[in-house]
Formats: sequence, structure tokens, C-alpha cells
Amino acid sequence: MKYQVLDRIFNKHQASRKFERLEIDGNFYIVDTSSEVKRFADNPDEVILGKDVRLGFPEFIGLEEVFISILEGNQELFELEGIQRCFNNQSDIIYIDIYILGETGQNQEENRLIILLEDVTDSMLLKQKFSQHSRETNLLSNVLVSYKNYMDKVITSMADALIVTTKSGEIKKVNRAALELFGYREEELINQSISIIIDDNQLLQKAIQQYSFFHKYFQNAEVVCRTKTREKLLIAFSCSVIQKKIDGLEDIVYIGRDITARKLRQQRHSAQYSITRIISESTSIKSAMPEILRMICESLGWDLGELWTTNEYISKSTLQSQNYPVLRCVEMWSSRTVSIREFKLVTWKTIYQSGMGLPGRIWSMGTPIWVRDITSDVDARSQFAKTSGLQAAFGFPILDDRHTFGVMTFFSREIQPPDVDLLQMMVSIGNQIAEFIKRKHAEEALLESEERYRDLFENANDLIQSANSYGQIIYVNRAWCETLGYSQDDIATMNIFDIIPPDYQKHCRQMFSRVFAGEKIEVVQTAFLTKNGDTIILEGNVNCKFADGKPIATRGIFRNITQRVAAENALRQQQEQSERLLLNILPEAIANRLKIQPGNIAEDYANVSVLFADIVGFTQISAKLGAIQLVKLLNQIFSAFDRLCDRYGLEKIKTIGDAYMVVGGLPNRTNDHAQAIANMALDMQNAIVIFNAENQQDFSIRIGIHSGSVVAGVIGIKKFTYDLWGDTVNIASRMESHGLVGKIQVSEDTYNLLHNEFTCEKRGEIEIKGKGTMTTYLLQGRKNLALLSQG
Repeated sequence: MKYQVLDRIFNKHQASRKFERLEIDGNFYIVDTSSEVKRFADNPDEVILGKDVRLGFPEFIGLEEVFISILEGNQELFELEGIQRCFNNQSDIIYIDIYILGETGQNQEENRLIILLEDVTDSMLLKQKFSQHSRETNLLSNVLVSYKNYMDKVITSMADALIVTTKSGEIKKVNRAALELFGYREEELINQSISIIIDDNQLLQKAIQQYSFFHKYFQNAEVVCRTKTREKLLIAFSCSVIQKKIDGLEDIVYIGRDITARKLRQQRHSAQYSITRIISESTSIKSAMPEILRMICESLGWDLGELWTTNEYISKSTLQSQNYPVLRCVEMWSSRTVSIREFKLVTWKTIYQSGMGLPGRIWSMGTPIWVRDITSDVDARSQFAKTSGLQAAFGFPILDDRHTFGVMTFFSREIQPPDVDLLQMMVSIGNQIAEFIKRKHAEEALLESEERYRDLFENANDLIQSANSYGQIIYVNRAWCETLGYSQDDIATMNIFDIIPPDYQKHCRQMFSRVFAGEKIEVVQTAFLTKNGDTIILEGNVNCKFADGKPIATRGIFRNITQRVAAENALRQQQEQSERLLLNILPEAIANRLKIQPGNIAEDYANVSVLFADIVGFTQISAKLGAIQLVKLLNQIFSAFDRLCDRYGLEKIKTIGDAYMVVGGLPNRTNDHAQAIANMALDMQNAIVIFNAENQQDFSIRIGIHSGSVVAGVIGIKKFTYDLWGDTVNIASRMESHGLVGKIQVSEDTYNLLHNEFTCEKRGEIEIKGKGTMTTYLLQGRKNLALLSQG
């Protein structure tokens, strides 16, 4: 069928014809082209491997369903005839025919579309212009109808709001999501100005100014919008301009997403974080309060913030005047975009008693209050708020469980509905500020009380320090400065964690948490960094000072134990080195027993497997090699065997010349000792093959294995060694010495333990010195690998 389609194309005019070729995949990306195909493209620079074919050939836009139908084999061929290309300011015109057919791959993902392009300029010029125009018009109409149906479905199903307007801002189309978002019916928006929805008309102007021949667009332009009920929403719009043939009749498309809730969450999280940062970095209450007012207003979008308290400023005396409080404004912050000079002048002169005005009511009730319209509230400043354009207000108390320290109030020029979540957040912030004030008061008291001890501390040889609950250093003595090398200017801006090495950071933070929880740490070891970068090891004790049950400062006394720690580390390294040497001689379990109870060790093991391996002809080869080269080669082989011992959990007993002895099942008794020994034996053969390839040698090994009982232990008083005795050891040695070069010979006892998991070939009966006739087997491989190779 494919060849019939090709005949239909090539024999269409019964003349010699030349085609250029494009090959595209199922995603319409170009995977292959002929050399001259770019001269047929509308955008030649876009005809590149890996790019969408529609970028270079825009006539393919809208034909996606046709392409898919051909890829799936539902359609054989699609033709585009008489496609016109204009070059050099329309003075150079060519016509092309395009043929699209499918090429089937091994699976559906590998199916390809073959696009053949033919220059038919000469033939097209012979046809009637009217016929040509008619065909192009019909084709374009079909494409536009298909594309319009497709776009209508997309627009209807969009979750984002879509609005289409004229260049002058008149709404032409809205989708269902836009109607639901703004609360209008479709007939209420069509032919209306977009300003009915968007407060900021600058977005429209920006879109028009950025318009070009192709198109420009904005993404995520945040604009204040209004619903039908005039509720304020924050919408992130993407805006683009659609070009039309008649200049000045362009359409503007807005796609918007409601980010009001997300923006509010971001603002509130930012405010909480910023206030926490201000509190942690401020050195005094008076420097922190203006910054907190400013941060709340700027983060949450309010125009004016005030701090009211019962004294000239928040101090200890504030707590003594709560029975008959008279509130005064002691701090104020306002946005530069509002002009409220008269309101601010009145505020500085106004005082409130408990229960009077917004600040007085908050003070007496101890709860936050929201006022939708301050101009209608019973407040001495209501008239001035109205003339200043202020409307909504809210406030919250700064209090802890027992005391109210002050009140913060905030004003906005817009009437805003009560926000319960915001008030709850402000209650938390008020508590946080109250804790900050109490800590500052406590720190002041602490500094006063510790002044009496300062002289004593200054003359002490130990390192003495004090830090507040945020880690900022409050005091250090002379010995501290001399030992670490920091000046008083350095200490003034220093946090205790700045001088703790990275390795000690986690430990120290955990220690501080325990101290803040009330635990007194009598002995603690830590480290500090000196100014020149040296690490000083310290030992001492740390405790915490509390005020009203809250931690306010830590105090520590330390001794410099750097030299002692260095000596202890040197001793520990020597002990570890001795331990490693002992473990290289004896198994770990045996070494531990000898350390506890020195003397002879002997133990019976009923079920073990013993392996002997010998390098065949190594004695003859060694005669031809130098001593260093000989030892180097032997070490390389036995090191590979040692690694296999570790891999399979076996115990190397010893090497005798070029012979190697290993056992499985002791000193830790196991049930799979024979399987582990067999796996090691097979891997030893592979290790010899790798060794020969890397060293251009031709060594072979002979291996013997037997399973049974042994006696294992340590004897002697000098040069301890762990060894095995018994008939099992002798038989294993005979299995090796009577074996075959390059083979693994196992006894019948070992064969019975292995035959279910390993393939073995029966060698037959052989004469064993001292044992007579014994049946032996040759271990060949693992059964699971044999089954895989057969499959």
C-alpha cells in the first residue's frame, strides 16, 4: 500500500520530478532533512533538527489531527498543493506542493512522518488564478474552523480566567472561570470596559506599548481587581496582543489567576519572620518598636501604625501603673503615600483611659479589636481620621500571662472586612513582643546584678562568659579575651555560635537547648575558635539564668584542656594501632577473649569447611624472579584472596609459602559455611584470571575443600597464632594436593552440602594418602548462573 501511495505522488504528472524531504517524529519535531529543504520554509532559520516543524512551516498549524491520523495508520496520505512563498519583498514568489505520509517503525513510538516538498512554480503559473485562490481559501477555512473548535474547547476548560478585549479595552469574550471569579454574568461584561474589573488600567497601556509585528506578552503581572460586589482581589495576569490585518483592530488577551490568598499568606509569613528577626537583632526595646511598626505596615499593606503605653516609654515602671493606666502614643509610623499630618498631631496630644477609644478598649479587654470604619467609631480622633481619609483599623495588646505592656493600633484608607486570621496572628505577635520586652528587662537586671561579680571574674584564670537567649555575647572576662585573642569591639557584635567550630555546632546547640530547659550541665566539653583560626578545646560547666520562668542568659566557666586532649588523642591512637595489629593476627572474637583472660584457647567446632589453595609451579617461577618482584606478585594474589574472605565472612588461617588456607564456620558458627567457601573458591579462580591479564603471567591454582569437625585455638606464649587441628584439615589439604590444576576438588562430605546450589562433576574414587580410597567431586559453578546461561 505504501508503494502505491508513492507511485501516486511520483507519477502524478508523468514527468521527471525533484523532491526535498523532511522527517518528523510523533511530537512533530524534525529528525532528518534533505539539503535544500530550507528554501521552501517560511522561516528557514527554524528548520533545525530537534525543532517543531510548525515553526518553519506555519501551514502545518491546525493539521495536528491529520498528522496523528497518518502516524496511527488511519490515513495514508495528505497533500497541500500550491503553497505560496514570497521572498525579497514579494518580488520572488515560488509555489510548492507538500505530501505527507507515514513511515512505520518497530513500535508506535518510532513511527515517523515523511514530508515531501516539490517546487511547482512553473505548473502553478499555468493554472487559473481563480482556481488557485479558491483552493487556498477552502483549505484556510477548514484549518481555521478546526483551530477555532479546538481553541473554544481549551478556553472553556481553562481553570484560569480568560478575558479578550479590543485595543480600546472593550470586553469581547470571557470564559466560565472569569465569570465565576468576578461574580458577573456574561451579558454583564460583554461590550463593557475592562476597567469594570481591573483597577490598574496601566496593564492595558503596557500591553499596547510593548506590541510588535509578532507579539509581546507579560507574565504574572500582579494587578488589583474588583468583583461585582467590589471585593478586592489580587490577580496575576499574563497579557498578549493578537495581530489583525487591519491596523488598530488588535485584540488583547488577559489570562489571570487569583493569588489573593497566596499573597496574604506570603505577607503574613514575611511579617512574622521579619518581626522575629528585628527582635533577635535589636539591642534595646526603644530601637525595636519603630521597626516593628514599620514592618507590620509595609508587610501587610496598612498606612499608619501606633504604639500606646502608660509611661513615657515601655519600662519596668509600666508594670506598676496598670491599676489606673493612662495611655499615650509613644511611637508612630506612616506611609509616605498618605497625608495625615493633622491626625498625627492630634494623636500625639491625645490620652486614653482604660476602656476609652480603640487603644483603651484593647487595654481593658486584653483582646484584639477590628473596626470596619473608624469614622463611625466612638473615638476622640474619629473626626480627624475622616478628614485624613482613614477608615479601617485594628489593634492588639502586647501582653503575657500576667501583664499588659502596651497596645499597637493600625489604620488603612480602605474599608476592610474583619480578618479573623490576621487578628489571631497579631495575638501571637503581641505575645512575642511581650516576651522580648520581659527578656530585655531581665537582661538589664542581670547586667546590674552581675556588675558586682565582674571584678572577681576579671581576675580569674578560667574562661568566663555570658550570652543572652539568642546567643549574643553579653560578657567575657580577661582570661577569655587573652586566650581567644578577640578584642572588645569584636565581642560587641559576636554571637557565641560564630566561634564554635562546625564539628561542635550540633552538640553545642543541643547543649543550649538542655540548659534553656532548666538542666544544669556540670561537665561539658566544647571547642572555640581563636581569632587566628586555632581550635581551643575547653571543659567546664554551663547553666542558665531565668526570670519569671523564662530563660534570659547562659553562663559558662571553662578551662583550657587543649594539651590534655592532644595527649589523650595520641594515647588513643596508639591503642587503636595496637588493636588493629592484634586483629590482623587473630580473629576479633578470639582477640577479645585473650584481652579479658590471657592463656591458651581451644574450642571444638563440629561443622566447618576448610579450603586449601596452592599456586601451581610457583616454586619454579620464583627461581626466575627477584625477591622484590616475587613478594610483590604474591602479595597482589593473596590480597585479592583476603578481600574475598571479608566478602563472604570467612576466616583466613595462614599462608605457607605459596599456599593459602581459609575456613568457614568459625569462630562464629554458621550453617552456610560450605556455600561461602564454595563461592570464594569460584571467585579465587576469577581473581587468578584477572591477575594474569593485568601482569602478563600464566599462573594457575589448585583448590581442595573438605567439611567436618576441627579443633581451633591459640597456643604458645610468644607470637600468638590462631590455628586448626584435626582430620578435616588433613583431608582438605589432601583434596588440594591430589587435585587437578585449575580445578576445585571437594570431598563427598562437602559435595553433600553443596549439590543443591552448585553444579559438581563426579571425579570418581581416588587414592588419598593415609585415608585410602575416597570419592571426590569437581566444583564447577553456581546452579542459578547455569540456569540463566541455558535460558
